[in-house]
Amino acid sequence: MGMTLTQKILARHAGLDRVEPGQIINANVDLVLANELSAAVAIGVMRGMKGADRVFDANKIALVEDHFVPAKDAQSAKLAKLMKDFAVEQKIKHFFDVGRGGIEHVVLPEEGLVAPGEVIVGGDSHTCTYGAFGAFATGMGSTDIAAAFVLGEVWLKVPGTIKIVYSGTLKNHVYAKDLMLRTVGELGIDGATYRAIEYHGSTVDALSITGRITMANMAIEAGAKNGIFHADEKTIAYVQERTDRPFMVERADNDAIYERVIAIDVDDLEPQIACPHTPDNVHPVSQVTREDIPLDQVFIGSCTNGYIEDLRVVAKILQGKRISPNVRVIVNPGSQKVWMQAAEEGILTILAAAGCAVNTPGCGACFGGHMGTLGDGERALSTTNRNYVGRMGSPKSEVYLSSPATCAASALTGIITDPRVVDAALV
Repeated sequence: MGMTLTQKILARHAGLDRVEPGQIINANVDLVLANELSAAVAIGVMRGMKGADRVFDANKIALVEDHFVPAKDAQSAKLAKLMKDFAVEQKIKHFFDVGRGGIEHVVLPEEGLVAPGEVIVGGDSHTCTYGAFGAFATGMGSTDIAAAFVLGEVWLKVPGTIKIVYSGTLKNHVYAKDLMLRTVGELGIDGATYRAIEYHGSTVDALSITGRITMANMAIEAGAKNGIFHADEKTIAYVQERTDRPFMVERADNDAIYERVIAIDVDDLEPQIACPHTPDNVHPVSQVTREDIPLDQVFIGSCTNGYIEDLRVVAKILQGKRISPNVRVIVNPGSQKVWMQAAEEGILTILAAAGCAVNTPGCGACFGGHMGTLGDGERALSTTNRNYVGRMGSPKSEVYLSSPATCAASALTGIITDPRVVDAALV
């Protein structure tokens, strides 16, 4: 009996020939991640562990300041300083301060810190992003992260796997974000709880690395432990451009046992909208636009859609136009490298000329803490991954989720708008 991709990676990292879903293992980790929020708690826990004076390997820990930077107040400055001091004390090589990093899940792949076949754990629920590269990656609480800091291993229950097979070709104006919103809508927010999602099929094979990142990132929105793609030539080329570190590509066995297999045909898929207040409240854009839904804010960025590929799509739609006077548009490039690339390509100028506010790289408004918080009664359309009550600020606000193209089209009209009807020739 064969094993799924997740089982094979975990078995190797546990030093076992095979593992079964539900089995409890200790797995060695290749990288431990924390941001200034989760690190603050983890560092405190580590300080309380008897004899835990040093991290297990200063080269296998990444610390990224991204949620509240540049610091918005004294408390956020305290968090940032605590993590920076820890990085200096422990001689941690991969420490990314504001101005030298960006969003953790954008920065780590850029810097060659993620590779196929690896086990990566992070103090952030969207650590599952790295499944785009054929790695087992999952978010954990700060207590587990503290233990991983010290021991270089984690306690895990091996997840069962849901296999999703995509077929067909995405039409113009339909993107990986639409595909994943459709998937979360199919599964429901608890449909993959503590399961692995294994992505298969010609549709996802054709996606860019950025598109696969978007899909792996949102596996957690269906409750999944991790979301994972097989590493192909595209993946290997991306990783080898960024690191000469050796890695092992794993593949699921042909006779692997899946808990559930879902087939999704995308030939007729149209842009998707997740309506308030859950990411699985998903509808085709044509249904949503039957009512004119006015917007106060459009947010473009986050670890879901803060990549250069996303900004190119937005710039193409906004070039030479002005956004609606009734809406503010906030853009957060995902990393310093994305920001610099966007500047070099003239994208930042296009966005600013259209009336967008372009922020420093970071999480920004996504989690309602910084640079774009919503007030009472305000409504936003966002490229981010969550739209729970109060996610972006006031619990009396509303957040809709979509692709960058739909956000850009809607920024022009001030209401939620199908990107196919704004100016198809420009998309």
